[in-house]
Amino acid sequence: RRRRRRRRHTSPPPPSTRARGCHPSIMEGTKGMKKGAGQFLAMGFEGSANKVAVGVVRSDGAILSNPRKTYITPPGTGFLPRETAEHHREVVLGIVQQALDDAGIVPADLDCLCYTKGPGMGAPLVSVAVVVRMLAQIWKLPMVAVNHCVGHIEMGRVVCGAEDPVVLYVSGGNTQVIAYNQQRYRIFGETIDIAVGNCLDRFAREVGLSNDPSPGYNIEQLAKQGTKFIDLPYTVKGMDVSLSGILTFAEREARERMAAGECTAADLCFSLQETIFAMLVEITERTMAHCNTNDVLIVGGVGCNKRLQDMMQRMVEERGGRLYATDDRYCIDNGAMIAYAGLLAFGQGQTTPMADSTCTQRYRTDEVLVTWRTDTK
Repeated sequence: RRRRRRRRHTSPPPPSTRARGCHPSIMEGTKGMKKGAGQFLAMGFEGSANKVAVGVVRSDGAILSNPRKTYITPPGTGFLPRETAEHHREVVLGIVQQALDDAGIVPADLDCLCYTKGPGMGAPLVSVAVVVRMLAQIWKLPMVAVNHCVGHIEMGRVVCGAEDPVVLYVSGGNTQVIAYNQQRYRIFGETIDIAVGNCLDRFAREVGLSNDPSPGYNIEQLAKQGTKFIDLPYTVKGMDVSLSGILTFAEREARERMAAGECTAADLCFSLQETIFAMLVEITERTMAHCNTNDVLIVGGVGCNKRLQDMMQRMVEERGGRLYATDDRYCIDNGAMIAYAGLLAFGQGQTTPMADSTCTQRYRTDEVLVTWRTDTK
């Protein structure tokens, strides 16, 4: 009989620093506050990967609650769809209650329920969507399906107060450089194979790093101890990047050169970060030049990496612009980002009928009609 992997339910560590360029009133939350005249309240549900989260947000962007839990597997392993979905089903109702309690509200105070339609892992997405359908019928509330990527962008914009920046979206499943134009978030550059977060996670497994709190975070910490730079493939193809080759090369270096005592895991983590982040800065700067924009917003789980933020900050300052970035509360998948993006659509009269409340693993950022924004250029 196959042994089941041990599960750990954890919450993210408290942030140690305030996010760059963000509004303190929004970031510190508004526990206990309800909606005023003409305002809406939404509960957002996120479960596209190994994190399941529920957030309550007001239409002015105030975050009333934002709890989440993470499915963490043993070192050297990843998370599988079925087991991740089982984790989400086990804990999601408890997180719903926590979100209500933290916000100081009851279901009758809500105006809509928002959920992640995609992209993401099929089984985890469906496990959360089923809960939303159930609660929508019990509480008699409309549903709003949300694109996960758009949720990240709108969360970054409202938390940081960024108006029209170039967006670098970097996570476990996505790597895109995005800019808004004509009611779409246009993708100007992206990975042509694997995402940056997936690349870092797989290398962390190669060198035996823990998945707690996340492989990428542990790579970031170990990289600070690196003293030797190892040349790795630097693959930028026009506006796109390729990361599968650098991962294969780094894994081979880890097996051969570490065994020979020629370098350490810290050296390889340092080299991997420096090379990949330089590639991301390059394609971001090209998009800025193309769009005639000097501001950058970094979103997605990898976006809370301080080294990436520092490298991007230097480039942005040289162009006379401003970098907007957040910490793990808002970069990492959370329910508030889905609630807020859903509220923006809800404010335009958009809802999702029960018959259409499906999920999809493939849902590109530029497929969404951004009706809540108007062109200013």
